[in-house]
This record gives sequence, C-alpha cells and structure tokens, in this order.
Amino acid sequence: MFPDRFHSVQDGRVHISASQASLFAKEVAGDFNPIHDPDARRFCVPGDLLFAVVVARFGLSRNMTFQFRALLGGGVPLEFRENDDETIEVCDQNGKVYLEVTRSGEVTRDRQVIEEFVRCYVAASGKNFPHTLKPLMESKGVMFNPDRPMVMYASMSLTLDSLDAASPELELHNADLEANGKRGNVTLEYRLLSNGNSVGEVTKHLVLGSLRPYCQDAMAEVIEEFYRLKARGSRYGVDTASS
Repeated sequence: MFPDRFHSVQDGRVHISASQASLFAKEVAGDFNPIHDPDARRFCVPGDLLFAVVVARFGLSRNMTFQFRALLGGGVPLEFRENDDETIEVCDQNGKVYLEVTRSGEVTRDRQVIEEFVRCYVAASGKNFPHTLKPLMESKGVMFNPDRPMVMYASMSLTLDSLDAASPELELHNADLEANGKRGNVTLEYRLLSNGNSVGEVTKHLVLGSLRPYCQDAMAEVIEEFYRLKARGSRYGVDTASS
C-alpha cells in the first residue's frame, strides 16, 4: 500500500521514524517546514502521514473527521485502536492520544481509490504555504514568527458523495484567518472534483502560533528560505513537483 515505506510495523505497533516522516513531508506533500526535519529540536510527524496510514489500514469512509490532539515525535510505537462506536484512536503505549478519528457511512478499501484520494489531499496540503497562507496572513495584517514558523494541524473533515471518484482533485474555494491574540485559527474549505464535477467537500483547520504584525520583508525571507529548502530537496532526489 502507498504509505508502507513511510512507516514500519514491529510487534503489532506502528513506528514512524523521523527520516520516514521527513521524506513523506518533502516527497509527497512538498512540505519543507523545518519542524519536519529529522534533526529539528521540535520535530513532529506530519499530520497528513497519520491520515494516510489511518485510511490505508481502516478504509476511506463517506464521512470522516480527524482531530489532532498532540504533536508526535519520531520513533514512538503507536497503537491504532478501533472502537465499537466507529472511532479510531492513534495513541502510544501510555495511552496518550495523538489523533482521534470519527467516521460514518459507506467504506471503501479499494487501494487505488484510497491512494488517489490521499495523494490529491496531500498535494493540496503542500500548497498551504506559501500559496494560501501568505496572502491570507497579509490580508489580515498578521504573520507567524519568521524565525520559528509554527503552522499546526487542528482538524480535518471530509464528506464524500462518491467513493469511486476518478482522478480526484481538491479545489480551494474559501480561506479564512481569525486572529486571537498570539494565536491564529485558519479554516480552509475545498471542493472535491472528479472530471470537473463536485463529488464532496473537505475542510481543514490549522493553528498559527506566535502571531505578530505582518512584515513584508520578514515574510519575503521566510519564502526565500522555503524555496531554498525545496531546491535542496530537489538536488537530493526529492520529488517537489506537487508543491
């Protein structure tokens, strides 16, 4: 299955190493956030990788909501608990929950359908910065700390009209940022398209940390660094076409 090379299974538990998580971020998502670098002091596994592993293991349902409860470091043995109430919990051996999933409706376990949906979703995530967030922050007059950009997942939900959509694509149709002190709450709403027809909806909620007044020069430096890291990834054989 598609995400298999980005995690391993040992003694029934899922392990995601820092290098596997970083490769997923760069190669699949086009995400060059320094927080996903293996040697980052505050390294965390991309939420999109947890999402991909969940749907690969349990299938894609018509209605799903993913609530990210805590940042996950590299190499933590994970248990994927399927409960009687149709929820799934991703937790460590001490019971700490990193991701909670609720789902309902018809389920598909078709590998091609799941991979195509995951890839189109993750490709859209890879465009969050700078494509979507930069103009959104500029329009609101705020930005994250340029020295330590913090953009974190809060939740994602999807509603699918069809589970066999051919060549799915996500089209952003609404983006909003609500600033509350040092914290920014971002809502991104997408239409899921298949052959130009709407076949579902996806909504993402992100959190921006350490907000401050928007500075054009500081943002330009952040974007320059983003593309420098992207170019470096390309030199080392990372496919950056999706971003």
